Amino acid sequence: MKKLLLALMIASGITQTAVADDALKAAISSTQRTPANVLRDGARHPYATLTVFGIKPTMTVVELAPGGGWYTEILGPYLRNQGKLILAGAGKNLKEKMTATPAMYDKVAIGEFDPAKKIDYAPKNSVDMVLTFRNVHNWIGINPAAAKLVFQSAFDALKPGGVFGVVEHRLPTTMKQDEKASSGYVHEAFVVQLAESVGFKLVGSSEVNANPKDKADHENGVWALPPVLANKDKDKEKYLAIGESDRMTLKFIKP
Repeated sequence: MKKLLLALMIASGITQTAVADDALKAAISSTQRTPANVLRDGARHPYATLTVFGIKPTMTVVELAPGGGWYTEILGPYLRNQGKLILAGAGKNLKEKMTATPAMYDKVAIGEFDPAKKIDYAPKNSVDMVLTFRNVHNWIGINPAAAKLVFQSAFDALKPGGVFGVVEHRLPTTMKQDEKASSGYVHEAFVVQLAESVGFKLVGSSEVNANPKDKADHENGVWALPPVLANKDKDKEKYLAIGESDRMTLKFIKP
């Protein structure tokens, strides 16, 4: 009976899903992660977020503009043995961090990513998933054409059926978004329209990264909130009580 049940589970992919979940949990709970980054797990919900996007350890995944590498710490080990992680751009500090911990990053590839000049991180129709975390406002800040160029690059790199996962600071619909998204917040409808304009189809969204305490009306914008706390001691306790920003979590596919 047990053998029959196992056979049915294998046939349906259940055991593969369980292994994927265990691998992701192991990457998130790894003692090799930066302690300060681990403290942000409660606000960034990496397990739930990546599960919404449907990530699997066998995938080829691109992380756009990884910044300090908060998600890279999870994605690198998770994809190391069976999949592949490609970073679209990586700054000096992140490269040094990767060199210092080869067990986490020795198989990570790095491609060119400069929305104002050149984007070249993966061949067309070659990757399973493209992810971006809290970056869309930066590309809008360059200019709307740059933001569209980034989304187009994601569409081009993905295989048909591939997933584009977006997490971004969300501006309330009652507030006006300026052309540069200078507050760091963006209307969810704007992101959806931008993705659809290059060919993506919205197939899911989640409130896993929502924060109703955040009204997006802070002096110095989203950077007033943790972890940046741009206003330093001014109203610090208020911003700590709010926590990290209210965020949209959107899942698109390339038809």
